[in-house]
Amino acid sequence: MNGYYLYRKAWRYEGAPHKEQKLEKTEYQALLKQGGLLVRNTFDFDQEKESCFWYVIKDDFHGMEEYSSNERNKVRRAIKVLDFKLISIDLLKSQGWSILEATYNDYTVSDRVMDESVFKDYLTSCEKQEFDYWGIFDQDKLIGFCTVWLWPPDSCEYGLIGILPEYKHNNTYPYYGLFHQMNTYYLEEKGLRYVADGARTITEHSQIQDFLIQNFHFRKAYCKLAVYYKGWMKWAVTMLYPFRNIIPSRRIKAILNMEAMQRGEK
Repeated sequence: MNGYYLYRKAWRYEGAPHKEQKLEKTEYQALLKQGGLLVRNTFDFDQEKESCFWYVIKDDFHGMEEYSSNERNKVRRAIKVLDFKLISIDLLKSQGWSILEATYNDYTVSDRVMDESVFKDYLTSCEKQEFDYWGIFDQDKLIGFCTVWLWPPDSCEYGLIGILPEYKHNNTYPYYGLFHQMNTYYLEEKGLRYVADGARTITEHSQIQDFLIQNFHFRKAYCKLAVYYKGWMKWAVTMLYPFRNIIPSRRIKAILNMEAMQRGEK
Protein backbone atom coordinates (compact mmCIF):
# COMPACT_ATOMS: atom_id res chain seq x y z
CA MET A 1 0.00 0.00 0.00
CA ASN A 2 1.34 3.42 -0.91
CA GLY A 3 2.75 5.40 1.98
CA TYR A 4 4.25 2.55 4.03
CA TYR A 5 7.54 0.67 3.89
CA LEU A 6 8.75 -2.52 5.54
CA TYR A 7 11.61 -2.16 8.05
CA ARG A 8 12.78 -5.01 10.28
CA LYS A 9 9.52 -6.86 9.52
CA ALA A 10 7.45 -3.88 10.67
CA TRP A 11 5.43 -1.57 8.40
CA ARG A 12 6.02 2.15 8.99
CA TYR A 13 4.71 5.31 7.39
CA GLU A 14 7.23 6.75 4.93
CA GLY A 15 6.12 10.38 5.01
CA ALA A 16 6.07 13.23 7.48
CA PRO A 17 4.43 12.11 10.76
CA HIS A 18 1.97 15.02 10.77
CA LYS A 19 0.44 13.55 7.59
CA GLU A 20 -0.16 10.01 8.87
CA GLN A 21 -3.77 9.08 9.59
CA LYS A 22 -5.38 6.29 11.58
CA LEU A 23 -5.57 3.15 9.47
CA GLU A 24 -8.77 1.28 8.76
CA LYS A 25 -8.86 -2.47 9.36
CA THR A 26 -8.80 -3.24 5.65
CA GLU A 27 -5.71 -1.06 5.21
CA TYR A 28 -3.49 -2.68 7.84
CA GLN A 29 -4.72 -6.12 6.83
CA ALA A 30 -3.65 -5.38 3.24
CA LEU A 31 -0.17 -4.46 4.46
CA LEU A 32 0.23 -7.63 6.52
CA LYS A 33 -0.82 -9.75 3.54
CA GLN A 34 2.26 -8.41 1.75
CA GLY A 35 4.60 -9.58 4.53
CA GLY A 36 5.92 -8.40 7.83
CA LEU A 37 4.80 -9.13 11.37
CA LEU A 38 3.24 -5.86 12.44
CA VAL A 39 2.12 -2.38 11.39
CA ARG A 40 3.04 0.70 13.44
CA ASN A 41 0.44 3.42 12.98
CA THR A 42 0.80 6.86 14.59
CA PHE A 43 -1.76 9.63 14.27
CA ASP A 44 -2.99 12.86 15.91
CA PHE A 45 0.55 14.22 15.66
CA ASP A 46 1.55 16.90 18.19
CA GLN A 47 -1.63 16.61 20.23
CA GLU A 48 -1.91 18.70 23.37
CA LYS A 49 -2.51 15.76 25.70
CA GLU A 50 0.60 13.90 26.83
CA SER A 51 0.78 10.27 25.75
CA CYS A 52 3.18 7.33 25.92
CA PHE A 53 4.36 7.83 22.35
CA TRP A 54 5.89 10.81 20.63
CA TYR A 55 8.22 12.13 17.97
CA VAL A 56 11.26 14.17 18.97
CA ILE A 57 11.13 17.41 16.97
CA LYS A 58 12.43 20.96 16.84
CA ASP A 59 10.17 23.61 15.37
CA ASP A 60 11.90 26.86 16.30
CA PHE A 61 15.48 28.07 16.21
CA HIS A 62 17.19 31.13 17.66
CA GLY A 63 20.80 30.45 16.76
CA MET A 64 23.51 30.76 19.38
CA GLU A 65 21.16 32.70 21.65
CA GLU A 66 19.26 29.57 22.61
CA TYR A 67 22.33 27.81 24.03
CA SER A 68 23.90 28.08 27.44
CA SER A 69 27.42 29.51 27.68
CA ASN A 70 28.88 26.01 27.90
CA GLU A 71 26.94 24.83 24.84
CA ARG A 72 27.97 27.90 22.82
CA ASN A 73 31.62 27.18 23.59
CA LYS A 74 31.26 23.58 22.39
CA VAL A 75 29.49 24.60 19.17
CA ARG A 76 32.13 27.26 18.43
CA ARG A 77 34.93 24.81 19.15
CA ALA A 78 33.41 22.25 16.78
CA ILE A 79 32.93 24.76 13.97
CA LYS A 80 36.47 26.06 14.42
CA VAL A 81 38.25 22.72 14.13
CA LEU A 82 35.86 20.68 11.95
CA ASP A 83 33.99 21.24 8.70
CA PHE A 84 30.30 20.34 8.30
CA LYS A 85 28.89 20.27 4.79
CA LEU A 86 26.61 18.49 2.35
CA ILE A 87 28.25 15.59 0.54
CA SER A 88 27.40 13.15 -2.23
CA ILE A 89 26.01 9.69 -1.63
CA ASP A 90 28.99 8.32 -3.56
CA LEU A 91 31.35 9.50 -0.84
CA LEU A 92 29.14 7.85 1.75
CA LYS A 93 29.12 4.61 -0.21
CA SER A 94 32.91 4.53 -0.35
CA GLN A 95 33.77 5.68 3.18
CA GLY A 96 30.64 5.50 5.30
CA TRP A 97 30.68 1.87 6.39
CA SER A 98 34.01 1.97 8.23
CA ILE A 99 32.76 4.99 10.20
CA LEU A 100 29.41 3.38 11.02
CA GLU A 101 31.05 0.11 12.06
CA ALA A 102 33.31 1.98 14.50
CA THR A 103 30.27 3.85 15.82
CA TYR A 104 28.41 0.60 16.48
CA ASN A 105 31.42 -0.93 18.19
CA ASP A 106 31.25 1.96 20.66
CA TYR A 107 27.59 1.26 21.56
CA THR A 108 26.75 -0.44 24.84
CA VAL A 109 23.82 -2.23 23.15
CA SER A 110 24.55 -3.99 19.87
CA ASP A 111 21.47 -5.92 18.77
CA ARG A 112 20.04 -3.19 16.50
CA VAL A 113 23.10 -2.58 14.37
CA MET A 114 23.40 -2.92 10.60
CA ASP A 115 25.94 -5.06 8.88
CA GLU A 116 27.69 -3.84 5.74
CA SER A 117 25.18 -5.41 3.35
CA VAL A 118 22.25 -3.82 5.17
CA PHE A 119 24.06 -0.46 5.10
CA LYS A 120 24.49 -0.75 1.33
CA ASP A 121 20.82 -1.68 0.93
CA TYR A 122 19.89 1.30 3.09
CA LEU A 123 21.83 3.69 0.84
CA THR A 124 20.21 2.13 -2.21
CA SER A 125 16.79 2.79 -0.69
CA CYS A 126 17.84 6.38 0.09
CA GLU A 127 18.50 6.97 -3.60
CA LYS A 128 14.85 6.17 -4.32
CA GLN A 129 13.71 8.83 -1.84
CA GLU A 130 14.68 12.45 -1.26
CA PHE A 131 17.72 12.58 1.03
CA ASP A 132 20.51 14.94 1.97
CA TYR A 133 23.87 13.66 3.22
CA TRP A 134 26.05 15.60 5.64
CA GLY A 135 29.73 14.99 6.15
CA ILE A 136 31.99 15.95 9.05
CA PHE A 137 35.60 16.57 8.08
CA ASP A 138 38.83 16.93 10.00
CA GLN A 139 40.73 18.78 7.28
CA ASP A 140 40.27 16.42 4.31
CA LYS A 141 39.39 13.33 6.34
CA LEU A 142 35.74 12.24 6.59
CA ILE A 143 35.20 11.42 10.26
CA GLY A 144 31.40 11.40 10.45
CA PHE A 145 28.14 11.66 8.55
CA CYS A 146 24.39 12.02 8.91
CA THR A 147 21.61 11.16 6.46
CA VAL A 148 18.57 13.44 6.35
CA TRP A 149 15.24 12.21 4.99
CA LEU A 150 13.49 15.12 3.27
CA TRP A 151 9.71 15.45 3.46
CA PRO A 152 8.87 18.28 1.06
CA PRO A 153 7.77 20.90 1.37
CA ASP A 154 8.07 21.59 5.09
CA SER A 155 9.86 18.99 7.22
CA CYS A 156 12.65 16.43 7.41
CA GLU A 157 14.05 13.73 9.69
CA TYR A 158 17.63 13.34 10.85
CA GLY A 159 18.51 9.75 10.14
CA LEU A 160 21.54 7.51 10.36
CA ILE A 161 24.53 9.04 12.17
CA GLY A 162 28.06 7.71 12.28
CA ILE A 163 30.99 9.48 13.94
CA LEU A 164 34.39 7.95 14.72
CA PRO A 165 34.42 7.29 18.48
CA GLU A 166 37.77 8.98 19.08
CA TYR A 167 36.22 12.30 18.09
CA LYS A 168 33.63 11.95 20.83
CA HIS A 169 36.40 12.16 23.40
CA ASN A 170 38.95 14.63 22.00
CA ASN A 171 37.15 17.92 22.74
CA THR A 172 36.19 18.64 19.13
CA TYR A 173 32.45 18.16 19.93
CA PRO A 174 31.32 16.90 16.50
CA TYR A 175 27.74 16.25 17.61
CA TYR A 176 27.35 19.86 18.76
CA GLY A 177 28.68 21.23 15.50
CA LEU A 178 26.65 18.84 13.35
CA PHE A 179 23.27 19.54 14.92
CA HIS A 180 23.88 23.27 15.09
CA GLN A 181 24.79 23.42 11.41
CA MET A 182 21.86 21.22 10.33
CA ASN A 183 19.37 23.15 12.48
CA THR A 184 20.66 26.39 11.01
CA TYR A 185 20.36 25.07 7.48
CA TYR A 186 16.90 23.47 7.69
CA LEU A 187 15.11 25.70 10.18
CA GLU A 188 16.71 29.09 9.54
CA GLU A 189 17.87 29.00 5.92
CA LYS A 190 15.28 26.62 4.46
CA GLY A 191 12.49 27.71 6.81
CA LEU A 192 11.09 24.22 7.40
CA ARG A 193 8.13 23.74 9.73
CA TYR A 194 10.14 21.30 11.85
CA VAL A 195 13.00 18.82 11.89
CA ALA A 196 12.53 15.44 13.57
CA ASP A 197 14.83 12.85 15.07
CA GLY A 198 12.38 10.00 14.77
CA ALA A 199 9.82 8.52 17.11
CA ARG A 200 10.31 7.47 20.71
CA THR A 201 12.92 4.73 20.75
CA ILE A 202 11.83 1.29 21.91
CA THR A 203 15.41 0.17 22.61
CA GLU A 204 18.29 1.70 24.55
CA HIS A 205 20.94 1.53 21.83
CA SER A 206 21.42 5.30 21.64
CA GLN A 207 20.89 8.32 23.87
CA ILE A 208 20.82 10.82 21.01
CA GLN A 209 17.20 11.89 21.56
CA ASP A 210 17.84 12.80 25.21
CA PHE A 211 20.94 14.68 24.06
CA LEU A 212 18.91 16.71 21.57
CA ILE A 213 16.18 17.54 24.09
CA GLN A 214 18.65 18.59 26.77
CA ASN A 215 21.13 20.50 24.62
CA PHE A 216 19.33 21.62 21.46
CA HIS A 217 15.81 22.26 22.76
CA PHE A 218 14.08 19.54 20.80
CA ARG A 219 10.72 18.59 22.30
CA LYS A 220 8.26 15.73 22.41
CA ALA A 221 5.42 15.96 19.89
CA TYR A 222 2.88 13.59 21.46
CA CYS A 223 0.70 11.38 19.28
CA LYS A 224 -1.42 8.25 19.41
CA LEU A 225 0.04 4.84 18.65
CA ALA A 226 -1.69 1.74 17.32
CA VAL A 227 0.12 -1.53 16.61
CA TYR A 228 -1.51 -4.18 14.45
CA TYR A 229 -0.08 -7.71 14.43
CA LYS A 230 -0.20 -10.73 12.18
CA GLY A 231 -2.44 -13.40 13.78
CA TRP A 232 0.14 -15.62 15.46
CA MET A 233 2.24 -12.58 16.39
CA LYS A 234 -0.68 -11.05 18.27
CA TRP A 235 -1.09 -14.28 20.23
CA ALA A 236 2.65 -14.36 21.07
CA VAL A 237 2.66 -10.73 22.26
CA THR A 238 -0.40 -11.37 24.45
CA MET A 239 1.19 -14.43 26.05
CA LEU A 240 4.60 -12.84 26.64
CA TYR A 241 3.45 -9.39 27.72
CA PRO A 242 3.08 -10.19 31.48
CA PHE A 243 6.77 -11.28 31.47
CA ARG A 244 8.13 -8.28 29.56
CA ASN A 245 10.35 -7.09 32.43
CA ILE A 246 12.21 -10.39 32.80
CA ILE A 247 12.58 -11.54 29.19
CA PRO A 248 16.31 -11.47 28.32
CA SER A 249 15.98 -11.04 24.55
CA ARG A 250 16.33 -7.35 23.69
CA ARG A 251 14.51 -7.76 20.38
CA ILE A 252 11.48 -9.39 21.97
CA LYS A 253 11.57 -6.86 24.79
CA ALA A 254 11.56 -4.03 22.23
CA ILE A 255 8.31 -5.31 20.72
CA LEU A 256 6.78 -5.70 24.16
CA ASN A 257 7.94 -2.18 25.05
CA MET A 258 6.03 -0.88 22.04
CA GLU A 259 2.98 -2.85 23.11
CA ALA A 260 3.24 -1.23 26.56
CA MET A 261 3.38 2.19 24.90
CA GLN A 262 0.27 1.35 22.89
CA ARG A 263 -1.50 0.37 26.11
CA GLY A 264 -0.34 3.54 27.84
CA GLU A 265 1.68 1.57 30.40
CA LYS A 266 5.22 2.77 29.66
